[in-house]
Amino acid sequence: MPSQVNINFNLMALSKNCMKYIRSFELKKNRKAERLFLAEGPKLVGDLLGHFPCRLLVATAQWLAQHKLVEAAQIVEATDDELSRASLLKTPQQVLALFEQPTEEVNTNYPQSELCLALDDVQDPGNLGTIIRLADWFGIRHIYCSPNTADAFSPKVIQATMGAIARVNVHYTPLPDLIQSLGDTPIYGTFLDGDSIYKQSLSEHGLIVMGNEGNGISQPVAALINRKLLIPNYPEGCATSESLNVAIATAVVCAEFRRTASLK
Repeated sequence: MPSQVNINFNLMALSKNCMKYIRSFELKKNRKAERLFLAEGPKLVGDLLGHFPCRLLVATAQWLAQHKLVEAAQIVEATDDELSRASLLKTPQQVLALFEQPTEEVNTNYPQSELCLALDDVQDPGNLGTIIRLADWFGIRHIYCSPNTADAFSPKVIQATMGAIARVNVHYTPLPDLIQSLGDTPIYGTFLDGDSIYKQSLSEHGLIVMGNEGNGISQPVAALINRKLLIPNYPEGCATSESLNVAIATAVVCAEFRRTASLK
């Protein structure tokens, strides 16, 4: 667990102890223990302020002068050099902040009335962050993740969401239990032996399951899917790549669901 740091509002320099505390949130065990996550950069921090309580904000004098009404439990002014030593980015950008993670209970009823995503052991933080951003773009408010899916509040995922984490709720829950609780709700998944997504009648509610980067959808989850979809290559039957990246596949699927919904 990271050591507790007593930070003063009037601090004009960032202590080594505080820098170490900030950098400790690269580790999942520390994020879990403190229920905090790290965000960096003016746009990302700006998008998250007001959506999540800000426990600590560290910024340059220039940034603070332009954001005099910013709300945070603790604010520290830092030089560019100090910010660089606290940052996890190769090129720090004026401001970083520690935000509180949401503590809401998992609600499994949303797929019965709206379109939701489920991620079955998606491992790459970049993929997860991109999928959260895609969900935001396509108006999908809830993503259900298997327990072994990457941590949505890791710094790499947070940066990849580009602020979308403020508008998309990410829930961690065993997917077989979730699907079994949904009764006859449409459960979609992409498979090489599925039916072309472009020839299907797609529901405006339900759950779209996307699988692991290397292994696809796991057998226990695949056995519960009642709508098997295929993203066909073009032209069909032509030699092509073995598969699509999971984030790209998610974009194609979500776009087709929203396209067909707009035609109804």
